[in-house]
Amino acid sequence: MKTARRDLVDLVIEREYLSLLSLYRTLHQHPELSEMEEQTAKTLSASLEATGYQVITGIGGFGIAGVFDAGPGRTVLVRADMDALPVLEETGLPYASTEITTDWNGRQVPVMHACGHDLHMTILAGVARVMVTLQGRWTGRLILVGQPSEERVSGAAAMVRDGLYTMIGRPDALLALHVAADYPVGTVIYTEGVSSAGAESLDLKIFGVGGHAAHPDLTIDPVVIAAETILLLQTVVSREIDPQAFAVLTVSSVHGGSKHNAIPAEVDLTLNFRYFSPEVRDHLIRAIERIVAAVARGAGVPEDHLPVLTLLDESAPPMVCNPALTNRVIAAIREVVGEEQVIAVPPSSGSEDFGAFGVVDPPIPICYFRVGSVGPNSPQPPAFLHSGRFSPDAEGVIKNGIRAMSAALLSLLEKDQEL
Repeated sequence: MKTARRDLVDLVIEREYLSLLSLYRTLHQHPELSEMEEQTAKTLSASLEATGYQVITGIGGFGIAGVFDAGPGRTVLVRADMDALPVLEETGLPYASTEITTDWNGRQVPVMHACGHDLHMTILAGVARVMVTLQGRWTGRLILVGQPSEERVSGAAAMVRDGLYTMIGRPDALLALHVAADYPVGTVIYTEGVSSAGAESLDLKIFGVGGHAAHPDLTIDPVVIAAETILLLQTVVSREIDPQAFAVLTVSSVHGGSKHNAIPAEVDLTLNFRYFSPEVRDHLIRAIERIVAAVARGAGVPEDHLPVLTLLDESAPPMVCNPALTNRVIAAIREVVGEEQVIAVPPSSGSEDFGAFGVVDPPIPICYFRVGSVGPNSPQPPAFLHSGRFSPDAEGVIKNGIRAMSAALLSLLEKDQEL
């Protein structure tokens, strides 16, 4: 992007900043959990509509899509996630969340934007304003998406299943950003190729024969079966997966029994695994199925009471950033933030369901990058994502995020561009 155009973007950012800061504080103060983002979606929709976008609502739950048509050309989609977390805010900010809500299990829980999604939505609203202001300099269609349920890694796939691309047309490229809690404001962090791990969540129910603790010989103890299963599952990654490949398998909770002197009839486990390649994913699933059945059979569990393994919808494929698209986007961002501020990093073992927007036939290329959030006045040491103390430098993140994403979009959509 030429310096004059970069300066135009900055002029829009400065003109709109106080309004965007107010939007950010409203979103931060009124967070909503995954699948409950009703008011959040209304707030973001209202901002996009006021900027001149035609907004479609109720996609895959509370998902929204704002459309701005600037003439013939490419179609580019930019996503911001909208949901918050069941976390008690401990930042002490004057606009801190005090929200309490009923979660998916009927429990009263605090709610906080502890992963920066309020910033992502604010950046999206800012990008919307920049691109409308500079509409004479680009051509094509811009789709700005507010995605529900990212924290449950299910919202992107839900929007696609609900006909997102039938409603808005098929994009030529997909872009998204995320705050980075461990990098300074002004930096942009990216990975070419596999960017983050695929993740699967599973529920495992182990059956036995309950009874009195005084007579374990008359039972089939599911607690013992669960214990042996947990230990054997730890050998899958260490002894069955190529050491050069990536895999993580975690047993994240164990629930069973209610009395000290009673052996329960069943035990519930929750599992999570992560991977970079589909071959590793398939191997992990087969290994889990094989081990849980073998341990149960070895303990004498009859065939009609073998463990039940349920693969949940809370899953995401590996996110793979298209090299050509990523190189183009990052080259444009370097021009506005500086060469030394752009940092290439290895793939992350974390997961993000943005990649599901591109897993269609044929696939749509995606690019995902992160923006640093640690400012000079940030708490030290900085709090990480999902912490009740997470307190990013809002001004720095908002301005740098808008600047970076606007540069990427103008690179892809500008008139008379060199391809």
